[in-house]
Amino acid sequence: MNGLLVSAPASGTGKTTVMLGLLRALAEDGLAVQPFKSGPDYIDPAFHRAACGRASFNLDTWAMGPGLLDAIAAQAAGADLCVAEGSMGLYDGVATRGQSGFGSSAETALRMGWPVVLVVDVGGQAQSAAATALGFKTYNPGLPFAGVILNRVASPRHERLTRLGMDQAGLTVLGALPRRGDLALPERHLGLIQAVEHPDLDAAIAGYAAFLRENVDLDAIRKAATGHALPAPGTLPRPPAQRIALAQDAAFSFTYPHLLEGWRAAGAEILPFSPLADEAPDAQADLVWLPGGYPELHAGRLAAAETFRAGLRRHAETKPVHGECGGYMALGAALIDKEGVSHRMTGLLGLVTSYEKRKFHLGYRRAVLETPALGFAAKQALRGHEFHYSTILDQPDEPLAIVADADGNPVPETGSRRGPVTGTFFHLISAETT
Repeated sequence: MNGLLVSAPASGTGKTTVMLGLLRALAEDGLAVQPFKSGPDYIDPAFHRAACGRASFNLDTWAMGPGLLDAIAAQAAGADLCVAEGSMGLYDGVATRGQSGFGSSAETALRMGWPVVLVVDVGGQAQSAAATALGFKTYNPGLPFAGVILNRVASPRHERLTRLGMDQAGLTVLGALPRRGDLALPERHLGLIQAVEHPDLDAAIAGYAAFLRENVDLDAIRKAATGHALPAPGTLPRPPAQRIALAQDAAFSFTYPHLLEGWRAAGAEILPFSPLADEAPDAQADLVWLPGGYPELHAGRLAAAETFRAGLRRHAETKPVHGECGGYMALGAALIDKEGVSHRMTGLLGLVTSYEKRKFHLGYRRAVLETPALGFAAKQALRGHEFHYSTILDQPDEPLAIVADADGNPVPETGSRRGPVTGTFFHLISAETT
């Protein structure tokens, strides 16, 4: 399972641009490249798939136990090379160990045996950048380290001085990327915009690949790849129902790929529909699932989607409906946008949320179900992740779970339940196993 993990000292250093360019360049060279994302990010895997044509999967050492990590790693079967993208800084994680670790990208690299390619923003420094890179290499001596890619190099002289520092520190320079303002991907409040929203994503990724070919030693990167033996295929998450109507459009798109792969592998039927196109969920579905996304950007269209609303309400009369984060808000009574305008939602729950006064919610979640839900028994502990800016103004329904953060501190966003309708602000990653 030879591979590499692209990481950086911090967010905002350009590792996503490097990741996408590397995936596309390797795919153009005829390699079957298996992408992964270290950590719980919902958005990056769709960009990875667009870059190389293979579904990308999250690997999360806090939220996933060893068996699930192995099952997801086994998706690399048939690939020539694995390339994983880290999250935040290389060693950033949480304070309390989860099912497998603390959730850092370094843990992912160690577990899979993938050497780290460290993308270093050298803007405003030269030889001093080597001290930073050397610190990352030696912080954990057991971590395999392939080398560094210098990013945002200002001039040939700047590159020469920076390379001098790396040589003195004994660090391999795999490439040097000149500073270019046009390489930034569009962003909004949760990070990158969604892949489906990029005006010309394929052309942008092709440009990243060409840029890397000009400035990075792709042969050296390929030769640096190594890894542990491919694990035996494990068990991915089981489906919560046989026929699952799944909302899929620009308002609802954040579903973890390993969940969908597990559902399909177990024989479940995924029935996509679009609330933004005013489509009702399939009447034959056993469960309707509304993922997270950006309903606040489309609140007016959702409020006017009468066919969607009526179909969802009919389904909820006898069968379960579940919403995560954005889907949870859409199940509520109202959503107030950033201008203070209140939009009627489906009303299956009493939840009222607002973006008028933004409040930041970010982190891992451990939830213990109060009652059976989502195919799990009461008292089942779930692992997930929460990331949004909405504020709860009213939450009158029964709580769905007892929820805590990664360190065990209580979280007031407990989710809601009203009859067969449930919702959570956290995105489900896995169920704890004993």
